[in-house]
Amino acid sequence: MSRKERKEAARRDKKKLKEKRARNKEFARVTYFFVALFLVMMGYIVYFQVKESRDVIRSPYNARQDSYADRVVRGDITDRNGKVLAHSEVQPDGTEVRQYPYGSDFAHVVGYSSQGKSGLESEMNFELLTSNAFFLEKIRNEFQDEKNIGDTVVTTLDADLQQAASAALGGYKGAVVVMEPSTGKILAMVSKPDYDPNGVAANWETLNSDPDSALLNRATQGLYAPGSTFKLVTALEYMRENASYDSYSYTCTGSIQQEDTVIRCYNGHVHGTVDFRDSLAYSCNTSFCNIGLSLDVGGFRDTAEDLLFNKKLPSVLPYSKSSFTLDGSGTAADRMMTAMGQGKTQVSPYHMALITSAIANGGVLMKPYLVDSVTNYTGTEIDKNMPEEYRTLLSSAEAAALKDYMTSVVQYGTATALSGQAYTAAGKTGTAEYSSDKEKDHSWFVGMSNVDNPELVISVIIESSDGSARAVDVAKQVFDTYYY
Repeated sequence: MSRKERKEAARRDKKKLKEKRARNKEFARVTYFFVALFLVMMGYIVYFQVKESRDVIRSPYNARQDSYADRVVRGDITDRNGKVLAHSEVQPDGTEVRQYPYGSDFAHVVGYSSQGKSGLESEMNFELLTSNAFFLEKIRNEFQDEKNIGDTVVTTLDADLQQAASAALGGYKGAVVVMEPSTGKILAMVSKPDYDPNGVAANWETLNSDPDSALLNRATQGLYAPGSTFKLVTALEYMRENASYDSYSYTCTGSIQQEDTVIRCYNGHVHGTVDFRDSLAYSCNTSFCNIGLSLDVGGFRDTAEDLLFNKKLPSVLPYSKSSFTLDGSGTAADRMMTAMGQGKTQVSPYHMALITSAIANGGVLMKPYLVDSVTNYTGTEIDKNMPEEYRTLLSSAEAAALKDYMTSVVQYGTATALSGQAYTAAGKTGTAEYSSDKEKDHSWFVGMSNVDNPELVISVIIESSDGSARAVDVAKQVFDTYYY
């Protein structure tokens, strides 16, 4: 082979080697891509099994859950003391009838299981249609073609407090939420108007077209102007902006005017010279309007959002998000109205219960929950929920100061109906106008009992009370049921 031919052969070999290396690189890239894709898929499968599968299985939109009813008798729902709130009775022909012994008292929180599902009947559907009965019993039932009995959902609810709250609210529209601030347990949740879940199927068309929205859970889904209960938020922002807030002083003449807007204290009351404590205790509108005019709007919004306005809420049940809309473009009238809990601010009774719980618990909001445990039908515990912190909403010093001021509301302010009891109490009343007619208003109360070591927190709203009913009286009946 000539020298020229050897060079040509070497050139061809070099070219082939280069082409081979290029092919190998392409093959390696494809291999790495598919290996990476496989790892991502495996990672997602593991993540789904650990984090998401339970939620997907339990989703009320997962129709496959109801197929479990072919093999399982739907389990019971009980209160924390074992009182049955929902039970399935098997008829002689094998059909099941869901019964609610307390009728309308637990309508919105326990819910219904016909015409779809709501409340805990929806949220705990998977557990209620799962049987953790003894495995030999399950095998025997399989051979005998009999259904197993579903697990029992033990709630945090207290039937006595729930009935007391329902009775206290009476025929008024509104809502009551009662919580343990130290644990996050929800002990009562009432919404009115209500309905009898035993008759949902028979009365579905009427309920679904009800102009009063009886199916709506006003406790979590109702949005209202917070009225003077929002003064707790305004007070917190003023405290954050003014280290010497205790030296605040204002002379109330019964009204305050900015531009063309005149705001008056409730019933035109003249409070005279008030300090910061008295302003909250007497719920002096003009003083809080004065405070609102002095606040930094951006800081005010930040404080409201620290307290979960415009934020997601920790909730087992569906809820409506509260809103705080004041910004730098707001007028003086907007700032005054917002500071006293009117204007465009909207909040649910449930959210106000969360804020009050954080104040009662040293600034820390415990994650609220409605289910204490899941047991099999014989009482053997399958799953247990434990208290856990959700978030710190305000400092312990801020919480202590607000709690102290709320005590004055009960001692000599607008909530003296709670003074002189075997238990101590603190709170904040509120009157929220909902019409241009100043005589028409909602009545609010948020508060706590056993102030030094709070045991209960309550949030109450009475819609269209119009001066004929007071939310603080509802709170008193609930507290009295607990302590007497």
